[in-house]
Amino acid sequence: MDQWEGQRFTRSPGNLSSDVRKVHLDPAAGFDVKLELTGAFAPITVAPDTAWVKHVKIQSAMLTKFWGHPMYLGATVLLPKGYDQHPEERYPAIYIQGHFGLNPPFGFSDSGGGGGRGGGGRGGSAEFSQAWMSDNFPRMVAVTWQHPTPYFDDSYAVNSANDGPYGDALLQELVPYLEERFRLVRQPWARVLTGGSTGGWESLALQVLHPDFFGGTWTMYPDPIDFRRYQLVDIYSDDNAFVAPGFEYNAPERPMMRTPEGQVVETMRQMSQLEDVLGSHGRSAQQFEAWEAVYGPVGEDGYPRPLWDKKTGKIDKSVAAYMRDHNYDLAAYLKANWTRLGPQLKGKLHLYVGDMDNYYLNLAVYLLEDQLKAADSDATFEYGRPKKGHGWQPMTNAELVRMMDAQIQKNGR
Repeated sequence: MDQWEGQRFTRSPGNLSSDVRKVHLDPAAGFDVKLELTGAFAPITVAPDTAWVKHVKIQSAMLTKFWGHPMYLGATVLLPKGYDQHPEERYPAIYIQGHFGLNPPFGFSDSGGGGGRGGGGRGGSAEFSQAWMSDNFPRMVAVTWQHPTPYFDDSYAVNSANDGPYGDALLQELVPYLEERFRLVRQPWARVLTGGSTGGWESLALQVLHPDFFGGTWTMYPDPIDFRRYQLVDIYSDDNAFVAPGFEYNAPERPMMRTPEGQVVETMRQMSQLEDVLGSHGRSAQQFEAWEAVYGPVGEDGYPRPLWDKKTGKIDKSVAAYMRDHNYDLAAYLKANWTRLGPQLKGKLHLYVGDMDNYYLNLAVYLLEDQLKAADSDATFEYGRPKKGHGWQPMTNAELVRMMDAQIQKNGR
């Protein structure tokens, strides 16, 4: 989750644009401002393949059928050292979840220097690149997916009434294609997950909803995984998303974003107003409406039905119930199905978040930890202290890959 990510979602190829203008509005004199869209954003360019990094794009039959016109899935694939020299070798895969991007996984660079921002991790990209290319590093394939939707730059990797069957398309179309083309091991223990923020929610959802398909997740600062803490809002009990309940006088505004020191930067009301201005019918490409497109039902107008009124903050409890009943509240899903899921998820859940996450995402993680401890789960939780905000991760990417490899070696390789 990153509120500023939405600013780049509107930069889709072909969208019209204009230069920034400074205007003076004088209510006394009146004003008439002329806005002109004189440019357009250029097509996305894909870097050429190298010996280490490959790019994949396939048309999805499932999504094409749902949307009624060609829809595509993509992936950026980082190959291990010696891949071409050992054509008989098959490799485990790390599936890194996150926002749309074409940079190599983990910020890898062929030169061994700094590369682009990688999904789901932290640590110097030069350090990671040099480790990945060294002789004594685990031999694995790292993969990021590209699966943008008409509502957001990312589908959240699940089936959705508004977005379409992205969960099925990714696991039944893209993953088999990758496993065939890049000689991946087709076993659950050889498929591991990680991701942060949006990618954190995705990594946990993929593992929880498909416990026998993946062999473990290292989930970083995930978007809300218990909707009793949809940031600070309890979508089931609260009546309004904008003001805190339980105050007879001077009800405080609900914060949406803070600094790691606790300074409120933006409120739920302000962010909702921004979304209301940026696009009609849930098309702002911002965070709240992205969640509504993924988790919520289709409204009477054919667009995502809002969870709350963007002007008043009043919560629609029928939408909240729909989100829970269709398994998007991951904590609720785990609780309802723990008898079956507990044995399947043994040793597979590892969660990390800063205690001062900028978007209050740590609160839902606390609730899940309490729930899984009561269920006698062996899931691990680690919190960044003090003043660790959104994006905190306790290990470098190279250390993370070694941790994953240790579990893969233990479970099957």
